[in-house]
Amino acid sequence: MREHRLKRAWVIGAVALVSSGVGVAAGLAASKLEPAISAPARSQHVVRAMDMAADPGGVVSLSTGVTQAVKRVEPDVVGVENYQLVSNFFSQTSKLQATGIGTGVMFYKDNRHAYIVTNNHVVEGAAKVDIVVDPGKHHDADVVGTDPYTDLAVLRVPASVFRGIEPVTFADSSRIEAGEPAIAIGTPLGLDFADTVTSGIVSAKSRLMPVQDEATGQTLDYQTVIQTDAAINPGNSGGPLLNIRGEVIGINSCKIVAQNFEGMGFAIPSNEVKVVAKQLMEKGHAVHPALGVEGYSLASLPQQMWPDVPVDYGVWVKRVSSPEARAAGIRPGDVIVSFNGQTVRTMAELRTALFQTRPGDVAAVRVYRGDKLLALKVKIGQMGTKLTTAPALDFAR
Repeated sequence: MREHRLKRAWVIGAVALVSSGVGVAAGLAASKLEPAISAPARSQHVVRAMDMAADPGGVVSLSTGVTQAVKRVEPDVVGVENYQLVSNFFSQTSKLQATGIGTGVMFYKDNRHAYIVTNNHVVEGAAKVDIVVDPGKHHDADVVGTDPYTDLAVLRVPASVFRGIEPVTFADSSRIEAGEPAIAIGTPLGLDFADTVTSGIVSAKSRLMPVQDEATGQTLDYQTVIQTDAAINPGNSGGPLLNIRGEVIGINSCKIVAQNFEGMGFAIPSNEVKVVAKQLMEKGHAVHPALGVEGYSLASLPQQMWPDVPVDYGVWVKRVSSPEARAAGIRPGDVIVSFNGQTVRTMAELRTALFQTRPGDVAAVRVYRGDKLLALKVKIGQMGTKLTTAPALDFAR
């Protein structure tokens, strides 16, 4: 089978990060979707996002619709610069240097701050983050929280940076349809091409793709994403994918890069973005349910490594990492074949089933241990995330 590579759509100098599309989930985790984002408890004065109404006549010219959608959202779209500490071997000095640029979009504003959502891989490893609202206008941004498991991050700047600008509106991504228009705005190939607009369609509303650690190439998780043929290029990461009404249906994240393949970009659905962004904004971290095991899809293992079980599918448990999973009786070498009544054939399917639970739930798990099928009850654990940026440094640019 041909290996398709996932390219994270952000710029590192002139080179985009490339990560393999094949890997193993290191501890299963998922975030639970909720219907809407609401104000943080500490905020009292809120500027509400625009309520975009459909065309009253019910008829919208495609070209006019794209133009109007872009006009609504473009003021909210910013470049996001990742500065890292770079050492000079000869002078034995260090300085902050811009090592990558992506895109972000302002989604919430109160009387003090404006909040911007982008991809985790855009800010990962940064000692300093800037946003660029206009050519030459840089503003320091605080990284409020990051979540590598959904590849999302939230930044904060003074509300005055977006004076007179309303936050974007999120659409209900569960209601999008394949074939409807999709519009991307971003910063491909650097600031010289800021606010580039590309358009296409929603190619598929639900694809399961790996989320990977850019530094190690390790697959951290799997998530359901929107597929689009709107051009997604290096630098587009973290930018919005819009519907024809100018509502955000997703946050652009990656594309497939392989010979003879093109027009296959992916965006994190807005319903997931809303939930995770709210957690990052309020708590500085996201919370995910965790089964507490590390493993491999059985089919991905060389057959000589297969345990003596009467199935050729399931998830082979390499390690049990949580007290709850140990207490439930899961052991290394077990093969998980069912989770809450859903057949589990691969790691991706196990993640999808886990996605439907919350920390504290008790899940029914069936495993083969040799030729014996065991029914176990596992209390779902909780996994929080930590900032993936470097400690803040007081360096002048």
